[in-house]
Amino acid sequence: MSTQPPAPPRPKRPAKPQFTQATLLLEAFVVFFGTLVAYGLRVAPPATVWTLGGVTCAVLVLLSGYVGRPGGYLAGTFAQVAVLGFGVLVPMMFVVGGVFAVMWLVALRLGGRIDRERAEWDAAHPQGVAGT
Repeated sequence: MSTQPPAPPRPKRPAKPQFTQATLLLEAFVVFFGTLVAYGLRVAPPATVWTLGGVTCAVLVLLSGYVGRPGGYLAGTFAQVAVLGFGVLVPMMFVVGGVFAVMWLVALRLGGRIDRERAEWDAAHPQGVAGT
């Protein structure tokens, strides 16, 4: 039997990118379903509805990979405004977009606070889990 030393603990993934990525990905699904509603209600020509909805879904998915990089959070904030703008075509999107805008702000604030508290704890306990 070989006795290998225990593997070092995996580094913690920051909370802020996790929360914002989840918000953007969930929002992409909701925009897709909103696109289906807009198509069914015939609020605009089908090509316009699918182009706007498809591009917005793709942008939200791509932005979820860019949060945490320079400008990623700002771009995500602009995406929230764009989703709110779909309320012009489907009025319920004002409500849905507002809910996601609040979720976005909570993800930014709460994720940042969790990351700060983790950093403070790690600084106060340099041995971490490996020392136990």
